[in-house]
Amino acid sequence: MKVRRHFSAVGAAPPVALTIGNFDGAHLGHQAMLARTVAAARSLSIFSCALTFEPHPREFFAPDQAPARLTSLREKLELLASHGIQRVQVCRFGYRFAQITAEEFIDKIVCRGLNAKWVLVGEDFRFGARRAGDLTLLKQAAVRRGFAVELQPLITMDGERVSSTAVRGALAAGNVARAQRLLGRPYSISGRVVHNDQLGRKLGFPTANLLMKHNRPPLKGIYVVEVRGVSDQPWPGVASLGIRPTIGRDLRPVLEVHLLDFDRDVYGAHLRIDFLHKLRDEEKYADVETLKRQIARDVVQTREFFYCRDAGARRKTNI
Repeated sequence: MKVRRHFSAVGAAPPVALTIGNFDGAHLGHQAMLARTVAAARSLSIFSCALTFEPHPREFFAPDQAPARLTSLREKLELLASHGIQRVQVCRFGYRFAQITAEEFIDKIVCRGLNAKWVLVGEDFRFGARRAGDLTLLKQAAVRRGFAVELQPLITMDGERVSSTAVRGALAAGNVARAQRLLGRPYSISGRVVHNDQLGRKLGFPTANLLMKHNRPPLKGIYVVEVRGVSDQPWPGVASLGIRPTIGRDLRPVLEVHLLDFDRDVYGAHLRIDFLHKLRDEEKYADVETLKRQIARDVVQTREFFYCRDAGARRKTNI
């Protein structure tokens, strides 16, 4: 997949089938848009392309009120590639970009910058300064400029709209199973393993500490996880995501993962942590020994989770 942060010279961009959005989390609704875009590109013998924004417009206008990110830019790009998108245009959202009128957005970005021949947008799509552009304006321009426009209807699940907001709500409530259904996969966070204070090792439970791009992750607590990147297969583990209230020295969230029955050095490795089940909320304990005993119980519960899951899978195979 080719990622561009600047637009090609006028007339230099190859024609594309284009979809536009923030794609935070790449949930089932996004996946439906990506699949239609890939199919349209294939039928028209052109490239599939997604236009996205960095940072999220709400992070630019009101950073203190912006929703928690589901995916970093790297994670989002990896997800777009996994769904067959061939090109991604990352628009740097800043003051100058926010001043572009709706008409300029169509002319300079959709037509001249990306050479879009087919465009897919969601029902609530707005664009241009003060969100003045809408589907009607886009369709009117399409007639004049010679490209097709299609609308992606809402995707619902159990009467609820599938959206990034719904995923955030499920994760904030600790309902990772609900989030997994909305995403079509386990919610995950990826990052590089970095050195920390090695407290886990001192307690008898060594951890891989991930450098996160999420300053405000959408979930917190203690979780059963699977780790990708340490072996050919997902590796079972238990993760703590939060401020470590018993021993934490600042309020920045930390993601630590204890890998079960694992003793190899993974410093510098880039890992993906899939969240499978919430065990409990973070707690502040009276002392480190009490914390150590609770971690031991977390490990036991994690082993039980995987034993029950694997036993259920074996029963289904034998039916």
